[in-house]
Amino acid sequence: MKIEFAASRPAPTTADPAVLALPVTKGASLAGLVEGADALVRGAAAAQRFEGDAGSAAEVHVASGEGTRRVLLLGVGAGDDAAYERAGGALVARLLTSGATAAVADLSGVDAVSAARFAAGAAQRSWRFDAYRTRLPEKQKPTLATLTVVGDDSAYAPRAAVTDGLALARTLAALPPNILYPETFVERVLAAVDGLGLEATVLDEEEMRALGMGALLGVSQGSRREARLLALKWNGGGADAPLTALVGKGVTFDTGGISIKPAAGMEDMKWDMGGAGAVAGAMLSLATRKAKANVIGVMGLVENMPDGNAQRPGDVVTSMSGQTIEVINTDAEGRLVLCDCLTWVQRTHAPTTIVDLATLTGAMIVSLGNEFGGLFSNDDALADRLLAAGRASGDQLWRFPLTDAYDKLIDSAIADMKNVGPRGAGSITAAQFLQRFVEKGVAWAHLDIAGMVWADKDGPTWAKGATGYGVRVLDRYVADVCEG
Repeated sequence: MKIEFAASRPAPTTADPAVLALPVTKGASLAGLVEGADALVRGAAAAQRFEGDAGSAAEVHVASGEGTRRVLLLGVGAGDDAAYERAGGALVARLLTSGATAAVADLSGVDAVSAARFAAGAAQRSWRFDAYRTRLPEKQKPTLATLTVVGDDSAYAPRAAVTDGLALARTLAALPPNILYPETFVERVLAAVDGLGLEATVLDEEEMRALGMGALLGVSQGSRREARLLALKWNGGGADAPLTALVGKGVTFDTGGISIKPAAGMEDMKWDMGGAGAVAGAMLSLATRKAKANVIGVMGLVENMPDGNAQRPGDVVTSMSGQTIEVINTDAEGRLVLCDCLTWVQRTHAPTTIVDLATLTGAMIVSLGNEFGGLFSNDDALADRLLAAGRASGDQLWRFPLTDAYDKLIDSAIADMKNVGPRGAGSITAAQFLQRFVEKGVAWAHLDIAGMVWADKDGPTWAKGATGYGVRVLDRYVADVCEG
């Protein structure tokens, strides 16, 4: 769907009058919204119990020339930016497959940021993944081709960049695992960012083996798909600006390995690369909008499979840091991937701040469901800034504790540590594991986004399926902190 901006409302044509969308704040008068149709509009709103709540909508048909025009009243609640974003999503959700081919949203008089968030919400809600649906019924195919926003477009370009990043992250998560595996993940991401000025580094298994990345490679050894490390560096802040690292878990399919998962629902494990997808999407966004910051995105890419060469429970592996790990459960593989990525980026690029993202633990879904991502950090200021970025972007986070008592739960009798602790506090002990690979003086945060990268129902700006969670909060953090 194409987003256009216009300075004034285009006149409807007889051939295609376009659906007209009008924002309404909660409790506002409906008088004068549609010229000569006050009674009709009030009646339609009352019949549909429309009161202007954020994300709500009501529909009415009014006379237009020799025919009629479809008008949508879009609730924007108190009129804050987030409500306009929800309204844009609600408009597209209602019209995308409705038969309408064009819509006009009159946001004249609305501030530029609200207009931008409206347009972004609409664009993000229009994303679909129909690549493998060859017999899709006509009534389920998208028809809405153009949305014209009447309003100030001066704040839209950065939102459009984030929307592009979300589309990449969602596509990567939605692709089936026979199509997306470490090598093709790299190919698709490099193609998506081509020409944007990002410096790319790709390590294959031989190169990672030479670096001593035994933890990551241990996860990969049961798969015929070779592991990869992909790094994308954006130098937009100048030579003296500090470097921020974004690190993503990219398990393109997770069977659990020898500690194999139950068959029911295993197909969902194609999105176990959601952390790496979010990092890829964020780097695309930052490069597209030419962010004035220095950021490197690192993605550890593996497939976790059970074959005769697969890692066993009881194995001991040596990480790139030199620390040894007793593998108690091969389904706790994401932290083994991330720990070597953390060491690699610190030794090769020396970032001052690291934020890692991973669909790391089922325990996080038990704790927070599908409403918040979990946040762990060794730095209060970094944690507070990420929480603020989450609230502002809509990718909300909730902070969990880290303490020595929890850390002791992953001590091993035969190695430096084991990869799982007891059943309790599973998300916390996973974060404690990662913290052991963070060097002194580095501000670090871990985002466990297991419940957030995939949705079983439609949301305000996404349809059922891949959400792209993580792209918005990372972009907002960089904008507010690294560029601010």
